[in-house]
Parts: sequence; structure tokens; C-alpha cells
Amino acid sequence: MNRTREHWTSRMGFILAAAGSAVGLGNVWRFPYVTGENGGGAFLLIYLGIVFSIGVSVLVAELIIGRSTQLDPAGAFRKLAGGAWPIVGYMSILTAFVILSFYCVIAGWTVAYMIKSITGSVLTANPEDIGGVFDAFITDPLEPVLYTALFIGLTVFVALGGVASGIERAARILMPALFVILLVLVARSVTLDGAVEGIAFFLEPDFSKVTWETLLAALGQAFFSLSLGMGAMITYGSYMQRHDDIAGSALAVTVLDALVAVLSGLVILPAVFAFGAAPTAGPGLTFITLPSIFAQMPFGFLFAALFFFLLAIAALTSAVALLEVVIAYFMDEGSANRKKVAVTAGIATFALAVPASLSLGVMSGFTIGGKVLFDALDYLTNNITLPLGGLLVALFLGWVLKHRGEEEFVDGSTLAPALVGAWRFIIRYVAPVAILLILINGLGFI
Repeated sequence: MNRTREHWTSRMGFILAAAGSAVGLGNVWRFPYVTGENGGGAFLLIYLGIVFSIGVSVLVAELIIGRSTQLDPAGAFRKLAGGAWPIVGYMSILTAFVILSFYCVIAGWTVAYMIKSITGSVLTANPEDIGGVFDAFITDPLEPVLYTALFIGLTVFVALGGVASGIERAARILMPALFVILLVLVARSVTLDGAVEGIAFFLEPDFSKVTWETLLAALGQAFFSLSLGMGAMITYGSYMQRHDDIAGSALAVTVLDALVAVLSGLVILPAVFAFGAAPTAGPGLTFITLPSIFAQMPFGFLFAALFFFLLAIAALTSAVALLEVVIAYFMDEGSANRKKVAVTAGIATFALAVPASLSLGVMSGFTIGGKVLFDALDYLTNNITLPLGGLLVALFLGWVLKHRGEEEFVDGSTLAPALVGAWRFIIRYVAPVAILLILINGLGFI
């Protein structure tokens, strides 16, 4: 069916929306604890080096595929090459849907904790007590499901407005709000007594702590933090005008994405050190360690609520992008309108999110390969389909499109001609090897 394709109304609108897609729980939740687990400052430097070389190069590749075809991921690969290549697009669409299902479960937790922080029910100085509260919450058969439903409803609501009036308008409000909240929380964290030790841990590199695992962790974090391999940037690229600047826009998105990660580190790690907590607490740092820290601060309930509101904003902008991958496919491939597709996709997401949530509690006895459903979905996407999709995108741009890809890279940009040689080398040689390492490590072979 032929339809007029929606487009971003401005370059800034696209940059904010794409940055919103990239900025998610991976930046605000995952980045600080992965940094804490991998020695602090040295990890930060390695991460930034990778994200501004390999990460931005693959981001450019995905935007090229979308902008040049003005189609969803499956349609884009079909138009550019045909053959078996559309399978890459189908895989990315399925990956986006699966990630969205369990991502919305975690996002629901952030909404719940924002509300619970105001009431004070999750704030106590004893991390062990908070750990019990958190376990009781996520294993409850009803409460997390209700918050998941609420979050999916918000995601569908934004997507219903379309590209300009929905996604772009939301990004113009939510992304500035995210940065304001981040700066407020950074100001509070770095002025705590004892925070200087955490700042030094985060910003002063100690390369004696760098191991092979540090490099692999930085590779994985850089790749996943930019929403690569899941069709989101191909889809958002398809809404660009035909000659919009890809290189400059991709660099701006990467700067914003990395800035959020760094600011999130400055929110969490100084506070962790100020109150004598362990920076190596892992995923529990956010939902267990931090509430105990907020409980010890003056007006801690307010800063806790702000922090979890920040998490919810980051999660929402990413969830909208994941849902849009599915919406774009069905709108491009069929005749359904946006409202029908968005609502149906939201219901389908909820249908998978419910057993994912219940698998942490009443359905924990049902396992796939020894993993509960929530962990199995996470393993499938983060360890297999995401890096595999990114690897195939890099190979496609570097070795299949070749000169056409380079022409698309330069088109509309004053910056790109000076960078095209470096981009060609990275996308052909460096990125495939790096992403292959992520894939092999995720499968447990390293």
C-alpha cells in the first residue's frame, strides 16, 4: 500500500528522538554498576573510546539503511539487496518486540519505586531490608504486572501521536527534563560528605585494573547503549528527510548518549562512596543499594523520587522507539493504520510481559535452558540477536553496499567527507571483529 511517509519536523527533533531511543535503562541503570564492577575511570575511558569509534560507525550504518530506503528494517534490506538479507530486518523487528516485553517489566519497577519513594515504603538505611522489599515486590503476582500495564499504556499513548506529533513532541519535552533532573541529582551527589572518593574512582583511570573482561564489558556497554542491532535506528533513520545530515546527527546523538551515561555515573558512584556502599553491587545497586543511601540523606524521599522518575523517562523514550520498530513494519507491509497497529502491538507486548514478570515469582518453576522466562528472553536478545544483528549490519554496509553506502554517508553532510575513509575502515574491519567478540563472549566461549 502506498502512503505518505512521516518525517521528523527538524534535525533537532530527530536528534532528541534518536537520543531518547539510545538513552535508556542501559545508561542510567546499567552503566554505573558496570563501571563500578570494572574499576571506574579506566573503564570509562575505554567505553568512551569505543562508543565514539565503533558505536557511532554502526549507528551511521543503521541510519544509512533507513534514510536511503524510507522503509522499516525488513523492507529496507529487501529494497537494498533482497535475497536472504531481509531476514536481518525480520530478526531486528522480533528482537525489538522481545526486548520491549521484558524492558517494560523493569520500567514498571521504576514507576513503582518512584511512587513508593514518595510514600517512603522502600526507603530504609538497611540494604538487607530493602533487598527483601524488592524481592517481595518483583515476585508478587499482581503489583508488578499492573505497573507494567501502566507503562505499556504510556508507551502506546506516545506512539499513537505518530512521528512528529507523538514521538518527536514527547522527546522535546522528556529529554530536556531528563537532563535537568540529572543535573539536580549530580549537584546533590557530588556535594555529599565523602563524595570526592567516588568522583576520583569514576574519573581517575587506574589502568592496573584493566583486564580482558574490562574490554569486553566496555565493548558490550558501548554497543547496547546506542540501541544498535534492534532496528530502532533503521526505523528512526527512515523518518529522516532524504538529504538530512547523517554524520553530524549521529555524532550529536552519540554525544548526548555518552553524556547521560557520564552524568548518571556522577549521580550514583559519589553517593555510593559517600555512604560506604560497594560500587560492585551489580544490578541491585539501583533498586537495593541506592534506596538505602537516599534514606540517609536529608529530603532523601524527594531525591529518590526524582531519580526513579529519571529512570522512568529514560525507559519511556527507549520503549517508544522499540514499539515504533514493530509499528513501522506493519504500517509499511500492510494496510493497517497507526492506531490499530499501536494498540495491537501494545496488547501483544503485554501478553509476553505478563509471563516474563510472573517468571520471577509464581512461574519460576518453568524454565527454558535452565533459565526462567525473563532471563531467557534477556539472554536471547542481549547475547545473541542484538550482536548478531549489529554484526550483519556492519558487514552489509562494508561489503555489500560498499560505495553506495559511502555515498549515502557523505550526502548532505559537510563533516562526512573528511571522515569517510575512517568510517569505511571501521565498518569493514574493526566493527565486525569487535561485535563478533561481543557475540562469542555472550555465548560463553571467551
